Amino acid sequence: MGQIRVLDQNMINMIAAGEVIERPASVVKELVENSIDAGATKITLTVEDGGRKLISITDNGCGMDTDDLAQAFEPHTTSKIKASSDLLGISTLGFRGEALASIASIAQVRAVSRTKDSTSANCVEIDCGNKTGVGPCSADYGTTVQIRDIFYKLPARRKFLKTANTEMGHITEQFTRIALANENLDLTLIRNGKELYRLSDKDDLRRRITELFPISSSDISENLIKAESGEKGLHVHALMGKPLISRTNNRFQYVFLNGRFIRDKFISHAIKEAYRGLLEPGRFPVVFLFLRMSFEDYDVNVHPTKIEVRFYNSNLVHSQILGALREKLLGTNLEMPAKLPEMQHTQSTSRHSPMVRDSRIADAMAEFFRKHRPAQMQQQLGFRPSAPGKVHAVSRENSAQYDRKYLQIHDSFIVAQTEDGFIIIDQHALHERIMYEDLCRRIRKNKLQSQRLLIPESFEVTVSEAEALKANAELTDKLGIELVPFGPRTMAIQAFPTLLSGVQPLDFVQDLIDLLDRKDAGLDAERLLDEVLNMAACKAAIKAGQKLTESEIDQLLADRQNAESASRCPHGRPTTIKFSISDLEKQFKRT
Repeated sequence: MGQIRVLDQNMINMIAAGEVIERPASVVKELVENSIDAGATKITLTVEDGGRKLISITDNGCGMDTDDLAQAFEPHTTSKIKASSDLLGISTLGFRGEALASIASIAQVRAVSRTKDSTSANCVEIDCGNKTGVGPCSADYGTTVQIRDIFYKLPARRKFLKTANTEMGHITEQFTRIALANENLDLTLIRNGKELYRLSDKDDLRRRITELFPISSSDISENLIKAESGEKGLHVHALMGKPLISRTNNRFQYVFLNGRFIRDKFISHAIKEAYRGLLEPGRFPVVFLFLRMSFEDYDVNVHPTKIEVRFYNSNLVHSQILGALREKLLGTNLEMPAKLPEMQHTQSTSRHSPMVRDSRIADAMAEFFRKHRPAQMQQQLGFRPSAPGKVHAVSRENSAQYDRKYLQIHDSFIVAQTEDGFIIIDQHALHERIMYEDLCRRIRKNKLQSQRLLIPESFEVTVSEAEALKANAELTDKLGIELVPFGPRTMAIQAFPTLLSGVQPLDFVQDLIDLLDRKDAGLDAERLLDEVLNMAACKAAIKAGQKLTESEIDQLLADRQNAESASRCPHGRPTTIKFSISDLEKQFKRT
C-alpha cells in the first residue's frame, strides 16, 4: 500500500486551527469580528477561567436562519465573499471562512441565532467536529456562540496555554483593540461573573481610552493631541501622546485601518520618525492612529490572523502619516509641566513622615520665592516696568537683592518669569535645539560656511575609517569640513565650519569618524546627516556650568521664541519645565 493518504475533513480543520486559533484570545477576536460584520451594535463577552472553560459572545446582529446556521461551521463557508473579484476589495473583518470550522474542531460549541423577522431561534451544537442537527429554541434576535473547554481533546495544545490571568490579559487586549476601533459599539466584558468593562456607544474616543486604560488614564487623557489630514485618498486621524507620557515599550501604539487593528513596519517607522528628536532613546510614544482608505488600495489576505496588510503604495502611506503627525507635533507647545509634591494631610508628626517632608520642601520653596519674588508682585517697592529682559535694581532696607525677569542658577539653569508663573530652562538643552535647527536651515540651503585653519590638524586613520570617510565624502563636504591625505595613514583637517568655532576640530572629526564607521551601510543619507547634526549641535552648544552674561541670556530667550520646537533637545530631553502660580499657591496652602 502507498504511504500517502487523504486526511479527513475534521483533521484538516484541526490543523487549520493551529494557524487561526492560537489561544482563547484568538477565538474572541474571530467571534467578535463576526458579530461586527453582522451589523451588531451591542456585544457582550463573557469569559471564565481565562477562556479555557468558557467563552461566550452575545450580539444583536442580523442573526442566521436555519440553513445559514447549518452551513456556518463547515470549512470555507462565508457570506463575506462570493467571487474571486471580491478579494480585491475586502470590506469586512472576516472573510476566509476558516474561523468557525477551526473553533468547532477543537472545542465544544453551542450556537443560537435568530433573525429579526423570525418568530423563533435555532440552535446547533458541535463537539470537536461532531455536529448535531439544527433545532428550534427560544432566544432574542441576534446570535450567541458559546465555546467550552478549548483544546480539551488536544492535550498537546492545551498544555501550552498559560495561566488564567495571562490568557485573560490577551483577551482583554483583543477587547481593547475592538473597542478602540468601534466607538459606535456598546461593549461589555464579564470575567468569572464580574463585570470588567461596560463601554457605552455614546462615549467619545477620549472617554473610551480613559475607561480602557484606568491606571494611566490621568496621564493619557489629559495629554493627547489630535491630528487629522486627508490627502490622496488617505484619511489620517490620530490622538498622539505628548512626549512626557512616553513609554518604555510600544504597548500604547494602536493602528487601525478601516476599523481593523494592524501592524505594519512602514507605519511604525513613520510614527518613530514623527517623534524623532522629541523623545529620549529607548522611549516609545503613545499613539492611537486611525486610517481610512479605499479597500482596493491594500490587501489583507496575506496572513491567517489578518493582522498584517500589504499596501499597494506603502511610500504614500508612510509620507502621509509622517507629515500629518510631525506637522502637528512641531506646531504644539510641548513644554513639560512641573510635578510638585502633593500636600498630604496626616496626623503623623514623624521627622521622616510624608507630611513633614512635604512641609520642609514647601518651606524651602517659600523662602526661595520670597527672596526672588517677581518685580510686579512687589508694587510697594515702587518698581516701574521698562524694556523687557533688562535687569532692574530695586532698593531694599538691609538688603542687596535684585529683581529680574530671569536669573541663572548654578550656571546651568535659567529661571524666567511668564505671565502665569515661571519656567526653568536647561541652558545646554535649549541651546542645543537652537543650534540644531540653525544647522538644519543652513545645510538645506547650501553647505556650511567654513574657514581654513592656520595650522592643519593631522590624525591617523585605520583602513575601515579611511573607507568610511571616502564613502561619506559628500557629507563631510556639506558640513564644511575639508580633509586631505597627509601621509600613508594620515589625514589632515584643512578647513572647519565657522558655526562650530567653539568646537575642537580634531575632537569633532574623530567623533564623526566613529559615527560613520559604526553605521550600517544601508542607512539612508538623510538620517545619517541628521545624526551628525545632532552631534554637532551638542558639541557647539553652551554647557552646563557655563556662566552666561545678561546679553547672552537675552539672546538665548529670544532665540527660544523663534525656534520651531523649543520644548525638546534633538535627543528628546526636555528643555523647559513650566510652573504655574496656581500650582505654587496650592503648595503654600493659599487656596
